[in-house]
Amino acid sequence: MEKDFTQEQKYIQAKKRVEKIKGFYVHLIVTILIIPVLVFINLKFVPHYHWFWFPIIGMSLGVFFHWFGVFGFHKLGFGKDWEQRKIQEYLNEKK
Repeated sequence: MEKDFTQEQKYIQAKKRVEKIKGFYVHLIVTILIIPVLVFINLKFVPHYHWFWFPIIGMSLGVFFHWFGVFGFHKLGFGKDWEQRKIQEYLNEKK
């Protein structure tokens, strides 16, 4: 019975992780599709002032922080198990 419960918990966590990854890729695709439209609109109607750089920078920062939230902490070693490892490290240090 307990084994089924932990399997269900693992499934729910995996499903949440996949949803976060999917959300990131949707964000990335939308950004890739919108940027050329903004550049076209800017160059078509106001070619002497290139304001399209501002939304490109903002959207790129948004995608970067979204990536960092989904993948970055794990790449840097700050995943969910980081706290447990640090606690264990400090406990071993005291001995």
